[in-house]
Amino acid sequence: MRIIRDYTYVSDADKGAAAAIGNFDGVHLGHRSVIDLTRAKADQIGAPLGIMTFEPHPRQYFAPSAPPFRLMSSEARTHRLEKLGVDRLYELNFNAVMSGFTPEEFAANVIRDGLGLKHVVVGADFCFGKGRAGDVDDLKHFGNEMGFGVTIADLLHGDKGEVSSTAIRNALSEGRPRDAAAMLGHWHRIEGTVIGGDQRGRELGYPTANMSIDGLHPPKFGVYAVLADVLEGPHKGSYHGAASMGVRPMFGENKPNLETFLFDFSGDLYSTPLSIGLVEYLRPEEKFDSLDALIKQMDADCLRAREILAGETTTT
Repeated sequence: MRIIRDYTYVSDADKGAAAAIGNFDGVHLGHRSVIDLTRAKADQIGAPLGIMTFEPHPRQYFAPSAPPFRLMSSEARTHRLEKLGVDRLYELNFNAVMSGFTPEEFAANVIRDGLGLKHVVVGADFCFGKGRAGDVDDLKHFGNEMGFGVTIADLLHGDKGEVSSTAIRNALSEGRPRDAAAMLGHWHRIEGTVIGGDQRGRELGYPTANMSIDGLHPPKFGVYAVLADVLEGPHKGSYHGAASMGVRPMFGENKPNLETFLFDFSGDLYSTPLSIGLVEYLRPEEKFDSLDALIKQMDADCLRAREILAGETTTT
């Protein structure tokens, strides 16, 4: 997969794609349906399969001090899209210039002249241009004028309503990772590099791999059964484990992070990229009266997590 970040400098080889347009936060089943429509159109017209998205997320750009809302980092999104066979990822820099484009300027400057797209696919609720002034009817009109095709994808609905990033965030906030996974089509995963910690887990007999959740929507704080993928290095592979999401109240107020204990693992993971899939919420964070009480609870958490994960065979 090739990644293009500047629509004003695009080689001829990277033009001419059929591309789905959107933020693709979470790459959930609704996004997958849009991508599948785009793939079918790309195959039909003999074009590369493309995705046009934006970094930072426009919502971040306009409200940088708002609480974190993203389901995944741009790196995790890239990994997921690559798994889906995307040929061209147009991860465009969302800045003052792009945010100021009228709908017509966006269609002309970005879609037609910049990326030279042959066809675009968007969801039925797609809006574009300054002030979100353009809608799907405007996009169809510009496509007819400017020479690119347009397909509008219906919004996807699941058993519990519309599949959306908002619904997935709500499920995660309420400690329902399986409901989130049903909408995502995969486990909700937090990806990042292992960072140094205070090594209290090691002293307690539970060494953990610590990861930052900065910039991400925080799932409900507490302990989870997890599926872990070590993405690089000598320990590369898939593991079962238990993870704590939160501020570690036993040891005072701390910055929220994710601490994962991998079952049946021995080795150094510092600076190694991990992907942690949340499978089941076990219990909320708790402050214990003693370290012995904490260790006893951790023993019980890991036993329960092993039982839950024994029936899980996928790490997607």
